Amino acid sequence: MDITAITRVAGIVDYCALALVALWGAFCVVMVWRRVSRIRFRSEREQEAFLDRLEELLSEGNWEEARAMCEGDPRALPQLVLLGLSHRHFGYNRVRAMLMDRFQRDVLADLEYRLSWVATVIKAAPMLGLFGTVVGMMGAFSKLAVQRNVEPNLLANDISLALITTAIGLAIAIPLVLATAAINVRIRRLSDYVSYGLNRFLDMIRQPAREAAFQRP
Repeated sequence: MDITAITRVAGIVDYCALALVALWGAFCVVMVWRRVSRIRFRSEREQEAFLDRLEELLSEGNWEEARAMCEGDPRALPQLVLLGLSHRHFGYNRVRAMLMDRFQRDVLADLEYRLSWVATVIKAAPMLGLFGTVVGMMGAFSKLAVQRNVEPNLLANDISLALITTAIGLAIAIPLVLATAAINVRIRRLSDYVSYGLNRFLDMIRQPAREAAFQRP
């Protein structure tokens, strides 16, 4: 049975699916990269300057000014500090637990969720390429089965489908693997920065002279 028409349609569908997967993977990488850039300090020196200013304000008892400094800053550490200052009447221990929980749930878990889509694309692209390989070989073998003398150019179309889709699938997956590795490095650096910053903030408010004031709204 000649299934040339079926393989032609399946090949077109496979090409379209590969194009959509490539666009979605690139979009997810860009979104995660921008998200990490938006919520982290560019350097450790910049974060240290923020923490030094925060410690100066807290040492003077300027709680509201410290809150105002964090309100307009979309980065993760200032927003977590703002959360701690806004709920300081909960007491040190509850605030510490809340900040650690929010950091894991709202910052790291959100990035991992976004990055999981990239991992899905990395797995799906080679599978779509393999699907195109199978379709192309099925078309080639069907021609050999129904025709006595098959012209090489007829087989070349099916074989090219098999090879091109495989190459496209790998071409999509390999750059995304490298991009994911680079993003994971940035996420680990973000985690280190925020963990250090939170610990320093908690040390600021744990001093006896400030802890009593911290627990008053």
